[in-house]
Amino acid sequence: MRLNPPTKRTRIADVAREAGVSKTAVSFAFNKPDQLSPGTARRILDVATAMGYRPHPVARMLTQRRTMSIGVVTPQALSTTFANHYFGQFSEGVALIAEEAGYGLTFISPEPGSLATALDRATVDGLVVIGLTTGNPEIERIRAAGIPIVLVDSTAMADVPSIRVDDEGGAYEAAGHVLDLGHREVLIVVIAPQALYPPGSDNGVGPDRLRGYVRAFRDRSLPFPQSRLMSAPSTIQGGREVFESAWTAGIRPTAVVAMSDAIAIGVLAAARSLGLRVPDELSIVGFDDIDIAAHIDPPLTTVHQPIRRKGEAAMRTLLALVEHEEGDRIDQRALATRLIVRGSTASPPA
Repeated sequence: MRLNPPTKRTRIADVAREAGVSKTAVSFAFNKPDQLSPGTARRILDVATAMGYRPHPVARMLTQRRTMSIGVVTPQALSTTFANHYFGQFSEGVALIAEEAGYGLTFISPEPGSLATALDRATVDGLVVIGLTTGNPEIERIRAAGIPIVLVDSTAMADVPSIRVDDEGGAYEAAGHVLDLGHREVLIVVIAPQALYPPGSDNGVGPDRLRGYVRAFRDRSLPFPQSRLMSAPSTIQGGREVFESAWTAGIRPTAVVAMSDAIAIGVLAAARSLGLRVPDELSIVGFDDIDIAAHIDPPLTTVHQPIRRKGEAAMRTLLALVEHEEGDRIDQRALATRLIVRGSTASPPA
């Protein structure tokens, strides 16, 4: 079978000749239309459309000195990150603002060595960096490269914008809720591995939430249950496995305080498979208020944070940097959290 030769690509010179203008004028019509009269710019674009011309993406990138793409650096391997409903909602907020501004998104994993490789290869105008600690060498590499960045869920830096929530305050409410219900046998599940820093560490979401839990016990003159502090990946499977491990080790809590809803939902599934009734025999509290938290059985008591709005705020702040708008250049924003009490918590069994 004989194949037809590919159709010849319309070039900028062809459009210029047909429209009776210079190649520079054609380039201006696509990239800097304010340099031409409205009538001329419209006529050139009409000719280009009729001829099926579109600027070559690489050439346009060089002309505008923009890639029109934003990188999103995730806190875990992409396979783990995308399994977490929280990240889906956060990405929805990021994507909404990116699409409105005409930008695409590239997701980058921080796995050892991969971010360094990605920064050498990825052509992006800026980075939204989620959950990496400020002492992380990857953060320093980004800063050294001069790429505009916004930190999310990380400790604020004086010269880098950051968007986060009141993690410590939200965790304080979560732990305080079960303690005020009368629970004393409490299992606390933190996000592995970032929450397991030495006391006094100030490195992001995990330590902040852990401080909130500790303060809730201290303010009620109760000993913090260090022996019932366990860690798990922020996934449903991680929550299931950590509770099964605790049960096998002989730990019999009346309440579980989990650092994420994904972990809490996994704990609920494990408890049910062990024959425990929630909340009659086991109370469970999460953190995040992801979409499905209100729809599981029983609905999950959790700490609400504005996940989509956090994504929107991060992208707006980054675009202000990329497009050299001075207003939001160094934005250190902490969004409010609040406890949502649902059906997964109750007083401990008599």
